[in-house]
Amino acid sequence: MAKKSISFLGTLVAATTFLLGSHLPAYPCSRVLWNEDGKMVVVGRSMDWAYPLPVNLWLLPRGIARDGMTGRNTLKWTAKYGSVVAADFIESTGNGEEGFVADGMNEKGLAAHALWLTESEYGRRDEKLPGLSIGLWVQYFLDNFATVNEATEFVQETPFQIVTTLEQALHVVIEDSTGDSAVIEYIGGKARTYHGREYTVATNSPTFDKQIEHLKEYKTFGGEKPLPGTTQPEDRFVRGAYYLKTLPKPADWWQCVTGVLSVIRNVSQPFGVADPSQPYISATQWRTVSDLTDLTYYFESTTSPNIIWVQLKELDFTKGAPVKKVDLIKEPVRVGDTLKQFETAKPFAVPPTTGK
Repeated sequence: MAKKSISFLGTLVAATTFLLGSHLPAYPCSRVLWNEDGKMVVVGRSMDWAYPLPVNLWLLPRGIARDGMTGRNTLKWTAKYGSVVAADFIESTGNGEEGFVADGMNEKGLAAHALWLTESEYGRRDEKLPGLSIGLWVQYFLDNFATVNEATEFVQETPFQIVTTLEQALHVVIEDSTGDSAVIEYIGGKARTYHGREYTVATNSPTFDKQIEHLKEYKTFGGEKPLPGTTQPEDRFVRGAYYLKTLPKPADWWQCVTGVLSVIRNVSQPFGVADPSQPYISATQWRTVSDLTDLTYYFESTTSPNIIWVQLKELDFTKGAPVKKVDLIKEPVRVGDTLKQFETAKPFAVPPTTGK
């Protein structure tokens, strides 16, 4: 299956043409965070896209030397923390695999998720600033930070630039084991950071400040409008916030995980197009739930009948340990604990992104 997958750049070009070249809005992905009871912190996200995305799970140990993949004046670092990530847009090449880090969680309980945001503008490439490929944005946070506060301070105080050669338009959402949360968007080439544990929901357009204002129009949030039901990101944002607010207080970790999963499923999108006038609506391809208290990462493919998971405390993240993966392309139907299903693999690469 991997050899038949669309190439990394070809896939993104096709996505760009479909979602932007058609001058239609893109509506993929949602994220919800439970941090209410002071005991458990659990976050769920959906990955929505216009067609199936090849995806694998990876174990990435500490000590990996990385390059921001932007050519001149690229950001360089060594991974301080180990992580488990979901990498999609997978392409098999003669030198291994190429992919895009879309989601993940590190051994300290920091999780990060890339979601589409059409309004994103990172600015023209300025080689006076260290560059970071958009395909490594999530990984940079997982490699370097244990808390949201550390990550947001870096964004605010350190000059660097997110770089893309294609019309990739993303914002990143992060959380940590204390329940702290941040949404990071680039508008007009400048970072906007919304930092606070009250920011428990994120979807896509419009920008986060407008989503917060829009939420106030609905019942339970100060307004009079009834709960909306469309697949548009504003409506998914409202439903996510509503169902988190009304979620019963969990009695244990399992009720918390399944409660968050029930909410993220509610804001997911089924296969098929219910409204022919909106062919750009993306279906949910997969979902993750990150238990930041017990350090467990759950993955659910919408083309598989089962949920899989791994407990990060049982993985070997020591420097020099092998990179491993769970191959969900060759074997998409798996079930349960995948600890023994991680197999040593050559690390995947994120292709160079030199800007424009």
